[in-house]
Amino acid sequence: MIDGLDDAELDRRIRTRTLTDLKGIGPKTGTAIVQAHRGEVPEYLAGLEEKHAELVPLADDVAGFRALLRGDLHSHSDWSDGGSPIREMAEAARGLGHEYLALTDHSPRLTVANGLTAARLERQLDVVAELNEELAPFRILTGIECDINLDGTLDQTDELLERVDVVVASVHSDLRAERTVMTERMLAAVANPYTDVLGHCTGRLVIGRTQRNGTQRPRPESDFDAEAVFRACVEHGTAVEINSRPERLDPPLRLLSLAVELGCEFAIDTDAHAPGQLDWQSNGCERAVETGVPAERVINTRPAEELLERIRTSG
Repeated sequence: MIDGLDDAELDRRIRTRTLTDLKGIGPKTGTAIVQAHRGEVPEYLAGLEEKHAELVPLADDVAGFRALLRGDLHSHSDWSDGGSPIREMAEAARGLGHEYLALTDHSPRLTVANGLTAARLERQLDVVAELNEELAPFRILTGIECDINLDGTLDQTDELLERVDVVVASVHSDLRAERTVMTERMLAAVANPYTDVLGHCTGRLVIGRTQRNGTQRPRPESDFDAEAVFRACVEHGTAVEINSRPERLDPPLRLLSLAVELGCEFAIDTDAHAPGQLDWQSNGCERAVETGVPAERVINTRPAEELLERIRTSG
């Protein structure tokens, strides 16, 4: 947003204190912009640098694994609950060295996340097609994070699921369902020929979202027969997502080790809702290295055409 302003307009907005009238710029961001424009290190950045001064570079094995990833198969834009336009997400991914980024905004059932109706998803497909002409050879893969309904069906029409490149199927509701019920629900979704990736399979939050009273409440894992679900993933060619969001880190290490043992394929994804979050893949790579995930079983180590061919033939 700020890059689109010339110097005179930026100076005017700082002088008149109207930076926060611009979309996506709140008080904290506005303050950081003003301080940076004055040539200062923003106080917010200085605080973060002090707080996280102990961070160390990635271990060589993790960095090496990260370098093998050619793209990210789970991301969101401001068409659903992300904070940035599709172009900004794509340009950020390209800046990280990615060859592709799957745009997987939410399906309509998740109204709290502004899920895409069939009509809105169709419009998004047209937008992505236009952007791909401009951004080539980088490629935005069309996709959707599809809610797994209570009966295990997917929350979008078969016609549209057929048209998109990548379908991430995730449980977002009734996370405390009884073990047998949740298992059957997930097995049905994994067996669906349109499901390519099983997203954040346990639904846990190791860092809870902030409540109204300011507290953070973690969310426990859903209870299901992980061995049965992972065996079904192998049978139906559905990749298990290694979700790299710091508050998710899903699946837990014990289940990730089980999935490795059973022969699953994986997708190391960020579930990014903002451009800066696309750099979180290192979290997933660290967990992959720790549990012995073979790089050749991570589907987003493959070039786009090879990945899409794998998706077409595994359904």
